[in-house]
Amino acid sequence: MEQIQWQYLFNPSLAMESLPYVLEGLGNTLFISFVSMAFGLLLGLFLALGRGSSNWLLRLPSSLYISFMRGVPILVILFILYFGFPVIGIEFTALQAAVIGFSLNSAAYIAEINRSAINAVDRGQWEASTSLGLTYWQTLRGIILPQAVRIALPPLSNVMLDLIKASSLAAMITVPEIFQHAKIVGGRELDYMTMYILIALIYWGICSVVSVLQRYLEKRAEVFMR
Repeated sequence: MEQIQWQYLFNPSLAMESLPYVLEGLGNTLFISFVSMAFGLLLGLFLALGRGSSNWLLRLPSSLYISFMRGVPILVILFILYFGFPVIGIEFTALQAAVIGFSLNSAAYIAEINRSAINAVDRGQWEASTSLGLTYWQTLRGIILPQAVRIALPPLSNVMLDLIKASSLAAMITVPEIFQHAKIVGGRELDYMTMYILIALIYWGICSVVSVLQRYLEKRAEVFMR
């Protein structure tokens, strides 16, 4: 049995030399993650309201959309947008395709989180608001959503973390983000292991910062709701 060559596992000097180049793609990684989350939150709210509507004209399309996006791999969505749509005359840049794909995909998961959070708010609050003469949208905006946000924060933070990690798939459609930069260095230096470990540490660091922000927002929401 051959002995494991631990000296080939990680090359610190290569990691340090390559770090500035790898981090050149950090802007695209963060842009894809946060912009997709923002659009996903907006679309996810309307999908959640449609999914929970008593009107089947709203409920059915929302349900089908959520089912489709949750059942199709995000990589397939990216390939359709970037490689498939040009066939019908619609072209996106790699970065545009990545943002659109991740936004559409994340919205389905966010919609289910929002729907559950809204349903978790005591039904009596809707009835009390109606007795006070408040409209549906006034009740939703001023009473229900502030309470639902506090409930939804932890799972929404998980969606954000998943987006950050999944943004590495944008490399498959040539977006120059940190994972693609790491692959380029790994191929040039014939040392993929070092670059993969480096990129894992970078993603860990980003997600750790987001987790700290999550805990801060949760504490702020608790104070606000008291």
